Amino acid sequence: MLKNVLKLCFLVVFIAGLMLKDTIKMPVEGAGKQDYHKDSFWYYPWGKSITHKGIDIFAKKGTNIHSSSKGFVLYTGQISMGGNIVVILGPKWRLHYYAHLENISTSSFKTVNHNDKIGTVGDSGNAKGKPPHLHYSIVTLIPLPWRIDASHQGWKKMFYLNPSSLIQY
Repeated sequence: MLKNVLKLCFLVVFIAGLMLKDTIKMPVEGAGKQDYHKDSFWYYPWGKSITHKGIDIFAKKGTNIHSSSKGFVLYTGQISMGGNIVVILGPKWRLHYYAHLENISTSSFKTVNHNDKIGTVGDSGNAKGKPPHLHYSIVTLIPLPWRIDASHQGWKKMFYLNPSSLIQY
């Protein structure tokens, strides 16, 4: 009986997450379409990562970064390539990945809204010495098999969404 109740609860939470409205805003304060190249998503070849799985939004070092969607902060910390990063779980079971931050202004297990500051633009990780920018990716936990592309790590593309086509100004 308890297993069935837990399965039902999981199903309700899963479906509710899919049904939540997902409005994605520009995460870099004051930035616009002119601050990133719309064709940089899934650009190949791209260094150690082979394919660029997000967009780089260029801004002055220290510019505020806000959460692009409502969500729950899953992780804040450092990794070798991304440097200072923040990962937020948003509506529709999408992970919003923010990398190369100078400073992190949020913490794990916190809920955030569109206008909540999560950090500042920087050049941490493998962006050291390059122009300051935010690397922004959206990863869906629900694969989109019709997006499989035979070239450049094609099966992985079904998990990545193009931020430049989703950002609303």
